[in-house]
Amino acid sequence: MIYQTIIISAVLVIAYTLAQWRKLSVEISLFLATLAGALAGAIFTTPPLAEIPRHLVEGSFTYLDVILVFFTATLFITIIQESGGINFAVRQTVVGFARFRFLALFLLMIIVLIPGALTGAGSVSLLVVGAPVALALKGLGVDENKIPAILFILAGLAAAAPPVNIWAMILCAGTAIPYVGFELPLGIPVLLLGTATILILGRQKGKKTELNEFLSKIEIVPGMNWWRLLLPFVVFFGLVIAYRLWPFSFPILGLPLEFIIASLAAYLISPVKINLIKVASSTVSKLLPLLSIMVIVGMLQQIMAASGVKGLISYSVLIIPIGLLFCLLPIIIPFSEGILTYGGAAIIGIPLVWYLNSLGYHATIIIAALSLLWPLGDGLPPTALIGRLSLIVSDYEGSYWSSIKKAWLPWLMITVVAILMVIFSSRLSFLVIG
Repeated sequence: MIYQTIIISAVLVIAYTLAQWRKLSVEISLFLATLAGALAGAIFTTPPLAEIPRHLVEGSFTYLDVILVFFTATLFITIIQESGGINFAVRQTVVGFARFRFLALFLLMIIVLIPGALTGAGSVSLLVVGAPVALALKGLGVDENKIPAILFILAGLAAAAPPVNIWAMILCAGTAIPYVGFELPLGIPVLLLGTATILILGRQKGKKTELNEFLSKIEIVPGMNWWRLLLPFVVFFGLVIAYRLWPFSFPILGLPLEFIIASLAAYLISPVKINLIKVASSTVSKLLPLLSIMVIVGMLQQIMAASGVKGLISYSVLIIPIGLLFCLLPIIIPFSEGILTYGGAAIIGIPLVWYLNSLGYHATIIIAALSLLWPLGDGLPPTALIGRLSLIVSDYEGSYWSSIKKAWLPWLMITVVAILMVIFSSRLSFLVIG
């Protein structure tokens, strides 16, 4: 049995490698690897050939709830952007706090964190607020060579931040752990590490841009003000908190419906007319690669379970000495993200959480810790999605590695914090509330 599972695993790896060698996208590469693994398994009737379509269809719905959250959250942020709220927030932050440089940098960090935290995608943070925040950082005198590194680290932390963390959702779905109680285990490290990043990389060494020059580059929508910007967020967080304050009298709406209601509020009070159909369509187009990955990862996970590959990976994790495993995590986790994107959480993360939890480590804290490591892989090839976007939105003209390597110290700090969270997860269980 083990030999046939090894053969199927080899077919999966070879198919993915060949697809990448042909420079196909990660989504198509994963899909072709899934089909190859399914057909290889059919030779040993694991699964039988007739059941492959059923497994593919069932697998495609594995992360339907995550996909709904992804779309509705990005729609909400896009409406805020179209109404002029993002540019307004960045401009007012720099104008109001330019004399208090650290406070201005801290508020810009929060602005970068919010879109990723609400959508679960660091790429959305960069696409929505990356360009204006990059201009603001230049205006505050941050070294232009360090701006892509700052945006890369902050966008990664944004993706890991609550309330929406895609890696944590995948792990929870695969391990039957409720997706609750992640606010403090993720929120506290993200804020502390984000603040440390802007302190380390945001020290004033660059040429400070004149304030008027900066302001002239950011367009402001007439009629936009703080209440128009903040009210949709108040609606969203009010709905999130309400059912926790009144659990027996307020219905649990779920994140997708809460984002839809908040989106409707943003749409109704927008100072400009927004074509909702056009915005929704552009949101789907923008998210199509990420949504397709979620569908394909579900298929891959289903085929791996039916063919025994998932069990083989779980067994491989179980036989690694715990000390060696902790040493390998800073390498395995980011590289799995760089190669497989969210597929790494399903293939490696799920058996890893099972194993560590069986040894007495706290599952929620483990998932939170691993969720800090996976975004680092978005700066590694072959995908390097967040890393490449950081350079694009910053208008950085140098080489990729010349800028990203400047993030080495925040990268090291994130790694150390994540590993310590895993090791001392049982002692940090008091952070889990819910």
